[in-house]
Amino acid sequence: MSYNESEVKAFLQNYERTAQVVWNKFMEATWNYVTNITKKNRGEMLHEDMERSQHILFFGTQARLFNIATFQDPVIKRMLRKMQNMGKAALPVKELQEYNQLLAYMETMYSMAQVCLEEGPCLYLEPDLQEVMANSRDQKELLWAWQGWRDAVGRPLRTFFERYVQLSNKAANLNGYKDMGALWRSKYDSENETNTLQHDLELLFQELQPLYLNLHAYVRRALHRRYGPQFIDLKGPIPAHLLGDMWAQSWVNILDLVLPFPEKPLEDITKIMKGQRWKPHKMFQEAEKFFTSLGLLPTPMEFWSKSMLEKPADGREVMCHASAWDFYNGHDFRIKRCTEVTIEDLLSVFHQMGHIQYFLQYKDLSVIFREGANPAFEEAVGSAITLSASSHKYLLNIGLLSLQFQDSKDEVNFLMGIALEKIAFIPFGYLVDLYRWKVFDGTIHKNIYNQEWWSLRLKYQGLCPPVPRSEEDFDPGAKYHISASIPYLRYFLSVVLQFQLHEALCRASGHVGPLHHCNIYNSKMAGKLLEDALKLGSSKPWPEVLKMMTGESQVSTKALMTYFKPLMNWLVTENVRQGEVLGWPEFSCSFEEKEKNTFLGLELDSDQAKTGQWVLLVLSFVMFLLVLMLGRRLYILSTAQDTKAYFLGMAMEPHKAAKGQWILLGLCVLLLVCSISLAIKIFTQQSKKPLWMTAEWWGLN
Repeated sequence: MSYNESEVKAFLQNYERTAQVVWNKFMEATWNYVTNITKKNRGEMLHEDMERSQHILFFGTQARLFNIATFQDPVIKRMLRKMQNMGKAALPVKELQEYNQLLAYMETMYSMAQVCLEEGPCLYLEPDLQEVMANSRDQKELLWAWQGWRDAVGRPLRTFFERYVQLSNKAANLNGYKDMGALWRSKYDSENETNTLQHDLELLFQELQPLYLNLHAYVRRALHRRYGPQFIDLKGPIPAHLLGDMWAQSWVNILDLVLPFPEKPLEDITKIMKGQRWKPHKMFQEAEKFFTSLGLLPTPMEFWSKSMLEKPADGREVMCHASAWDFYNGHDFRIKRCTEVTIEDLLSVFHQMGHIQYFLQYKDLSVIFREGANPAFEEAVGSAITLSASSHKYLLNIGLLSLQFQDSKDEVNFLMGIALEKIAFIPFGYLVDLYRWKVFDGTIHKNIYNQEWWSLRLKYQGLCPPVPRSEEDFDPGAKYHISASIPYLRYFLSVVLQFQLHEALCRASGHVGPLHHCNIYNSKMAGKLLEDALKLGSSKPWPEVLKMMTGESQVSTKALMTYFKPLMNWLVTENVRQGEVLGWPEFSCSFEEKEKNTFLGLELDSDQAKTGQWVLLVLSFVMFLLVLMLGRRLYILSTAQDTKAYFLGMAMEPHKAAKGQWILLGLCVLLLVCSISLAIKIFTQQSKKPLWMTAEWWGLN
């Protein structure tokens, strides 16, 4: 059956009218749950999630009936194509309910996990454990927090992750993709170019790798000075717990240990903020002031009354992970975060307010287009603004710095601080989804989940776990985006993209000079360029939006390399002077694999094989006792003068009873010999003797 464009437009209008209501109810229910974790709120969230999925399924199924190729209007074609991808809503109802419950459980487990002191309180990740990782310089304390968090979160999640992968892949298959990784990659308009996308990503990483390797080598040397050779090998990977962050994705918290020119320390902006009595509310006000100075939209009053800008003091359990929310009614936009008064959180606030500005700009578009040009673009907008907000000029203007001018040493110190946040993140941002794509496509099997996670972290980051890990651990699950099933490629691409956007905005503002000096505050020209791009949402292919802003249609590392050029030159010179080895050649991480043993033709863990050996030993011992008992019985029969005897409870002549017992004795002896032979064969096949055959077992050593 064929449809004309007027019929399609009526269909899309019906979707639009109903979608805003359904999505708003879902967002409200989800907000209520994450800001007050209760069983009741969880049930309401899951109910509204099912309602939303049914709505997506109903309209998505109808959208698949349209032959997109027959329509001329590119907007209609783009809308239908987006609607045809139904995500998890394509799952059968029972499996969809299971999937939703699984996702809610995994995310909640992460958010509510605690690590307890032996004598004292239990600590949440935010802010407690993060403060330990950021501020402690005690290797043992850092190890306690690092390992405790993974024991509390990663291990329990492993039980559910395999089923999550199965259901994710089924949802992807029902949408026409080979696995969930392929579905995620389709968000970058690369449905038929998956291999090209992955190849392009690897090329981007290779272009950035020299900068990362030089930073890694320099930081490794500084940590060697602090912790000594027993923890740091100058040619090897870095232990993952010593870099100031729970996931070693940002190293900015160890800036004090790695500052290039320690005689010119950076001003402690966090200390200054606290001395000026900054509050979380003021941090958001400063961010809004920046956006409105560009001629962009102010946040509605509802934002200030409904957002959760700091952790509630009323005892509610909440999910602290920072996020920005669009409630799909054109006027309700919120942020959820447990803000602390620090410079790191201030810059994060600017980033989150970038999301809010994006929501405000595209609020009049169809619900279908109310998202970023691509996921990375949406992340990059706020991050590009933070590059101006972290500039010396801007921080000086708002009273958070007192040093009027920076010399070349000050600039290298400044760029080092930015690099520890941005450059250190690059390989981590890349490998998180690289890992999950391999899990989804079956390259990484369930019995090597943790081993392959650390293989990638070694290969790309040059990091190793501080203690041996095993397959009982599930360290990927200790990262929020994995437990919450949030794609991560956006963050890798946004690191590169934000510098492209920053360069374009600086050019529009009329900035002249080094890129890292640029501050676009109060530039209406830069604001207009940004506004025109944000208003498009996802209504245009992202390369078109990027070209409109930057003149380039592809993600490029040129602007990033330009920004960090003074630091790169200094790092190369310093590393050559120190004779540093870039990378970590011929090194591997310590990984405990459960020892596998063969028992009766089965490959079992050593504990299971040991149990089987004990059962076999006990069986042999029982057979031996039966042989002794039957032998004694036969001896009695042969010497007795009775006219009757018993065998298996039946009375019979003594010679017949003796014959039966001889047969039974022979059978028991045969079984005993077989049991002993089998036991000897099994034990000799193993690389070591069973515990009960060792001298230690008998106390002979």
